[in-house]
Amino acid sequence: MDFELPGDLADFRAELRARLRELLPDGLRAKALAGRRLQREDYLEWQRILHAAGWGAVHWPRQWGGCDWDASRVALFDEECALAGAPRQLPFGLKMLAPVLLRFGTPAQRERFLPPIIEGREWWCQGYSEPGSGSDLASLRTRAVRDGDDYVVDGLKTWTTLAQHADWMFCLVRTDPEARPQAGISFLLVDMHAPGVQVRPIRLLDGEHEVNEVWLDGVRVPASQRVGEPEQGWGIAKYLLGHERTNIAGIGVVKRELERLRELASRPDARGRRALDDALLRSDIAELELELLALETTQSRMLQPGSAPGAEASLLKVVGSRLQQRASELLVRVAGARALPFQPEAFDPPAGFEPAAGDDYALLAAQYANWRKVSIYGGSNEIQLNLLARAMGL
Repeated sequence: MDFELPGDLADFRAELRARLRELLPDGLRAKALAGRRLQREDYLEWQRILHAAGWGAVHWPRQWGGCDWDASRVALFDEECALAGAPRQLPFGLKMLAPVLLRFGTPAQRERFLPPIIEGREWWCQGYSEPGSGSDLASLRTRAVRDGDDYVVDGLKTWTTLAQHADWMFCLVRTDPEARPQAGISFLLVDMHAPGVQVRPIRLLDGEHEVNEVWLDGVRVPASQRVGEPEQGWGIAKYLLGHERTNIAGIGVVKRELERLRELASRPDARGRRALDDALLRSDIAELELELLALETTQSRMLQPGSAPGAEASLLKVVGSRLQQRASELLVRVAGARALPFQPEAFDPPAGFEPAAGDDYALLAAQYANWRKVSIYGGSNEIQLNLLARAMGL
């Protein structure tokens, strides 16, 4: 299903598809499409391939190695990468920190941190959530005390995605405990290899080590690694979250899963019956497709060049996360009992491994369990609905 585009964008999409087929290694494509475990090097390899092709950061200014594409072209690029089966470009440095540095960072910070991000040399993670301070982010308690030219940081961050691979973490810390909650927060860049940083794994429903606790015990952070002025962190955090929530819409991911859903539902079982012969299932697939088209239409109206995402980013996040979860539910429904066996080996199969349920079904239940998270991270959907209501004056 392709959203109808003006002629120039339609030609642009065709060019993207052809070029991505050439660039994406078959091994990476197969792993990503099967839902298998992607290693640190898989992500960084794809980033380096895109950078060599001139597409390492298509939304960045040309001055920093980007393409300076408008929002419509950036959205098409993300969608076509997902449809091609590419590993996602890690958003933490590329799509979250980079816009912050370009707007609030110093020239020295941009020179130091932007090139390793686009070149696939450094990995970033996000230090926002804490126990008891997730959606209520302003209640965070991680403290940074100024000591000469450094801050000394103590506290705990949690649900930190892929922190076990990270070289750096952008982090919200409380630098003025006497100020009101939103006014006492600063934005620091923390070296994950510094003394006092400890990463502890958290296992998710599917058994994967995707998120972590990050303990900070007397970690010294140079004041030169503070972005913006002291206690300016809350405004920076809101700016960053607008970019994060827009990325969570996942239109390309849902399109890819819809294709997978139709293919699996068209397969005959041992008795020659197809799941797609069920009228109710066909109706549910059509409903998902129509809602996805409506979301894509809405996103296209929001893509205004040069404007930062506002409250509308919450709308994309809420609806996009719901559609991703709906797609995973329908996939498990089509697979039926074939999705029941859960074999952790299927994530990263050793030589000779044969999944009991077949390659197409072995990880569907794990994906279903994992995707319960998409309505929570980036600010839970309940909080996003409150933000939308406030923006509408309700």
